[in-house]
Amino acid sequence: MRLILASTSPARLAVLRSAGVEPVVRPSEVDEDAVLAAAGPLDPAATVLTLAKAKALAVADGPEREALDGLVLGGDSMFEVDGEIYGKPGSPEAARERWALQRGRTGTLWSGHWMVDRRLGAPGDEGAGAVKSAEVTFVDDLDDAEVEAYIASGEPLWVAGAFTIDSLGGPFIERIDGDPSTVIGISLPVVRRLARRLGADWPSFWNRPGAAS
Repeated sequence: MRLILASTSPARLAVLRSAGVEPVVRPSEVDEDAVLAAAGPLDPAATVLTLAKAKALAVADGPEREALDGLVLGGDSMFEVDGEIYGKPGSPEAARERWALQRGRTGTLWSGHWMVDRRLGAPGDEGAGAVKSAEVTFVDDLDDAEVEAYIASGEPLWVAGAFTIDSLGGPFIERIDGDPSTVIGISLPVVRRLARRLGADWPSFWNRPGAAS
């Protein structure tokens, strides 16, 4: 069974690999702003689910559709603080503003997932999706020098919420309430359940050395 990942996220790829799955990576190249503008006002859960669906379908129904022969997975993540949702900051200035807002506090990381069946002979429907969230609490003694060093590393510029838990940002996280892989950007339990809904057994995805005896 092949899993096609409609994402170039190194974090999502690493999570899948650690679970014994080497996906086929296909960038979705979706205009996220245009998708959200067309959708209208959405709450955080609907926002990440809408984007995940758009990414999955962009690959599933794209030019390479006939050659996919597998399940296509799209994902998206946003971080919510005080009712506002934030994606990737994209610049040092935006990352600095995010950390001024969130250090010492708790926010919610929302991850949307959408899976589409494009095995040969599959009916070509829109698939199924689900959202998972986790509460993230940051340390309350993070000083400005640490924030500046973290921003200078470049890592927080291109991740939702301007932080990671599995790399340089990990020491700045005090507590996670929920599935840790959700915070990284992909919930393995959710992906397993979506695959099952589409008729695929999770162990059939194991294709990395040592994943199955």
